[in-house]
Formats: sequence, C-alpha cells, structure tokens
Amino acid sequence: MATTKQTTFSSNLGVIMAAVGSAVGLGNIWRFPYTCGKYGGGAFLIVYLCFVFLLGATLMMSEFVIGRRTQHTPVKAFQSLHPKRAWGAVGLLGLITSFFILSQYLVLSGWTTNYVWDAITGTLASLGTDAGNISNYFAAFSTSGSRPVITLIVFSIICLVIILCGVQKGIENVSKVLMPFLVLLVLVLCVRSLTLPGAGKGLEYLFSPDFSKLTGEGVLAALGQALFSLSVGMGVMIVYGSYMPLNDNIFKTAMWITACDTLIAVLAGVAIFPAVFSCGFDPAGGPGLVFCVLPNVFNTMGGAGVIFSTLFFLLLVVAAMTSAISLLEALTAALHEHTSMGRTFSAVLFFLLSTALGVLFAMSVGPLSHITVGHAHLTLFDFVDRLNSIYLPPICSLLTIIFFGWFMTEKDVKDELSNHGTVKIGYYRLFRLLSRYVAPLALLLVLITGIF
Repeated sequence: MATTKQTTFSSNLGVIMAAVGSAVGLGNIWRFPYTCGKYGGGAFLIVYLCFVFLLGATLMMSEFVIGRRTQHTPVKAFQSLHPKRAWGAVGLLGLITSFFILSQYLVLSGWTTNYVWDAITGTLASLGTDAGNISNYFAAFSTSGSRPVITLIVFSIICLVIILCGVQKGIENVSKVLMPFLVLLVLVLCVRSLTLPGAGKGLEYLFSPDFSKLTGEGVLAALGQALFSLSVGMGVMIVYGSYMPLNDNIFKTAMWITACDTLIAVLAGVAIFPAVFSCGFDPAGGPGLVFCVLPNVFNTMGGAGVIFSTLFFLLLVVAAMTSAISLLEALTAALHEHTSMGRTFSAVLFFLLSTALGVLFAMSVGPLSHITVGHAHLTLFDFVDRLNSIYLPPICSLLTIIFFGWFMTEKDVKDELSNHGTVKIGYYRLFRLLSRYVAPLALLLVLITGIF
C-alpha cells in the first residue's frame, strides 16, 4: 500500500519531539490550567485524563495509521485508501483548517513575541503593579496596528526558515532543542512559583477535587480539551505519520506524546496559579490572564520579576513556534506533493498567504475593527477564532474517525498497528470500539454542544 518516500524523521525521538511540539501550544499554557481550576480542579483532571488517553490518543493513532500506511499528505492519503476519491475532501478540509488556525496563531504569537521584547527591555516592569496601567498597555498595543504586525512578521519569518531547512535538519532538530528547553523553562518557573508565600492556594485551586463544580458543562469542557489538545483534526498528524519510521510502534508513540502534552499542561498550571494566588489576583482566563494579570504578578517580584517575566513569555513563544511550524509544514508538504512546485516555493507561498491573512486578523482588532461578520458583529479575529474552536477541527476529526473506523479495511489497520505482524496489539478490540463508536459519538456531542 505504501510508496517509497524519502522524507522521514530519523528516529522515534524525532517523531515524539515534533508531535509533542505540535500538540503543545498556547492553549496548554493558559487554557488548560484555567479550565481545570474552573471546573473542579482535581475532579476535572481525573475526567480529562480518562478522555485524553482514551479518545484523544485514539484520534492521534488513527491519523498516524492513515499517514504512515499511505506515505502521503492528507488528500492523497484518503484517496489512496478508498476507491471513492471524494474522501479526499476530508483531507482538504484538514488542510484548510491548518491554514486558518496558522493565520490566527500568528496573531497571538506576534503579541507574545512583542511581550518577550518588552520584558527584556523593562517596558513591562516600568508599568508597575497598577492593574489598570497594564490592561491599558495591552489594549493600546493590540489595537495599534503597526507593532502587532511587525512582531507577527518576525515570528512568521523564523518559522519559515525552520521549514526551509527540511524535515530532519529543520523540524526534527529544532524540536529536539526547543521541547527540552520548554520543559526546562516550565520547571524553573514552577520552582519559583512554589516558593512564593501563599502558593498553596494556587495548588489547591488546580488540584483539590471539588466535584460540586464538575457539572455537565465541566465534563464537556474536559472532553473538548482532550480532543483538541493533541493537534488532531487538522491534517498535521497525518503528515507526521507519513514521516514516521516504519518500525516505530504507533501505540507507544501516541502514548508518549499524550503523556508529554498533558504533563506540560499541568506543569504550566503549577507555574502560573501559585504565583497568581500568592499576589492576590483573580485567575481570569485567556489573554486577560497572560497579557494583563501575569505581568502584574511578575512586577510584584521586584528585580527578579524581569527575569521571570522574560522566561515566561519566552516559554510562550517556544510553545507557539513548535505548533506554528507543524501547521506550516502540513501545508507545505501537501502543496509540494500535489503540484510540480518545489518544497521551497510551497513553503514561501504559504508563508506569504498565512502571514497576509494573519496581518488582516491582527488589524481587525484595531484599525479594521469596524469590519464585522454576521448578526453578532464579530471582528474578523473573533470570527476565525469561533471557526477554529467550534466548527473546523471537530468536523474534520469526526469525518476522519468515521473514515478510519468504518471505511478503512481491518487488514490495513491491523497491519500498520502491528508493524506487519511484528508487534503485539492486545489493545486492538478496545481501540476498535473507541474508534468506531465512542470517539465519533463524543465528537458529535462536542460539535452539537459547541454550535447550540
């Protein structure tokens, strides 16, 4: 079934580092900890772990199998596994999803890159501990038009350079450096955060089980976070699966990636919330936490605050970069495979397109905020955020797992999971149950809930 393909990762470690890099993003650093605390701490964490290892890992394994079995990027992968070539539309939807997510991601990454510079130069420290000053600064910066665009372009150029270096010399080698560096930064911040007075309140917020907060909404939030935290439903893992060495154990690789992704999310919570509670701030979620609350927290630390502020925003940039390069690689590889365009031309083209759309989204927060979409009058940034969080990834994941569970042959699935009969797959019955029934129903539930 598979064809020869010269582009592969050199080792299992390369696969794991690159895939973990893709999965670990800005959402792990701020969204997971906040959601965990909001919906019952330890109670939410227990439910989340069940979902992420049973359903999230199932989706990841299905995409790895599709990619490695065919040695193709998403569109050709689906088409080569089933006589009805219309299935290629699912792969195309995944690539469209990657493109929109990358364009939006560049905006957030540009903001984060700017904050690294502001932390290094002492601009954030000069704002003092007045929450109003810091909030006003973020509002002025994000709506200014020029600076967010400049930092977005700088970040995007760095991602392009990594992609142009190739799969092994670029993505794999950079991931092998950036991911350990990311973990080191998280651990350093954890140590500092835990030594602050009153840090125990932050740990209690995160880990103390409060089942009264674990409502039906909380369970759905855990399910949604689990399904969407591993970069599934956007074609990336199919592309990375096509780069996976043929002797890699797909099950073990998926478990390692899932464990690393979850561990980093939990450590991020340990790094953030003891400090937030120690300084007496409200643990607000999303951009408000990262760009308004945390700079205030760091400024209460005196001279050391400059160091830890720099380290934290550098951590965010690393997490953003490892995710962005995976999205750009999926698009580059697909265009290169489907056309006569070289890899360099494909990468540059998608760099220009995603950067241009990202600039438009960044400007929609400020100078172009008068341009709105729909009855809710959403800005372009808010519209694509809703598109990326509610519609595209769950629809793509649902169609992918339906194809995998019901239209891909049993022989192909077993053969790929067992490495042609050389690896035991005692988990297969459970895996097949999850992929054919449980995962599709869970995705459908999340999709319907998100829409209505």
